[in-house]
Amino acid sequence: MKKIFLLLVTLLPLLLNAQQKYKDFKTTPSGLKYKIIEDQKKAKAQMGYMIKIFLTYSTESDSVVFSSKMIGEGAELKIEKPQYKGDPMEGFALMGEGDSLLFLVPADSMFKGGIERPGYATPGSYLKLGVRMLSCLSQTDYGAAKQKEAAGQIGIDDKIIQQYIKDKNLTALKTATGLYYVVEKQGEGAKVESGKKVTVNYTGKLTNGTMFDSSLNPGREPFQFTIGQHQVIAGWDEGIALFNVGGKGTLLIPSALGYGARGAGGTIGPNSVLIFDIEILGVE
Repeated sequence: MKKIFLLLVTLLPLLLNAQQKYKDFKTTPSGLKYKIIEDQKKAKAQMGYMIKIFLTYSTESDSVVFSSKMIGEGAELKIEKPQYKGDPMEGFALMGEGDSLLFLVPADSMFKGGIERPGYATPGSYLKLGVRMLSCLSQTDYGAAKQKEAAGQIGIDDKIIQQYIKDKNLTALKTATGLYYVVEKQGEGAKVESGKKVTVNYTGKLTNGTMFDSSLNPGREPFQFTIGQHQVIAGWDEGIALFNVGGKGTLLIPSALGYGARGAGGTIGPNSVLIFDIEILGVE
């Protein structure tokens, strides 16, 4: 009993200090603490909405642990049912476009169930999560916006490819999907068909000439994959099948048939047109 009393005596000042420190924060019914930094008075998000946010995680002493600005863009996610007490998912539904809120996320709730606890997330502490809502859309509106965005990008990519063809003085053909290809040599061997394994040498580059990959680099070997099994980007599944074994040429791939808005790694940015010089070595 004495030990319990001494523990309470020790913790009480800390609890009172924490209450005083965060007295300007509101609390949701499930226990999430939040403070409104900016309210644009616009319609708020709801469960199931797709949102895009800038977020910053910091310790109680305001040391930044992570910021989405470190990667140069907002995080896009779906608002789902909260998974733990103080889950910020609940707080996202309090926000509308342009709003900024600060949440206090309990470290004890965030790091449990085998999740490794970092040194800054001490027992009983909070992580501060600063959030600025860039956009919030229902699933229907989000889908429509993505379709509109994709349609616009198709036109942009086509102009980029046409300019590349003009600058390089190429003679290219275009497929119904928007893929362009240049036939240097059709090849007299077996036709490349869906379901067959094909062996290819390739060099991939961007329209500015930056090479991002090549099977011809030292220590590399020709690449093998099965046509039509989605093992590669769509532009390859379609473009490689336009040649026969022994064929050589160039594929000019719009971003929708490449890595799209997500890009790939540090070199291939979002919505990048890809240029591949290819040679078909074999098929089986």
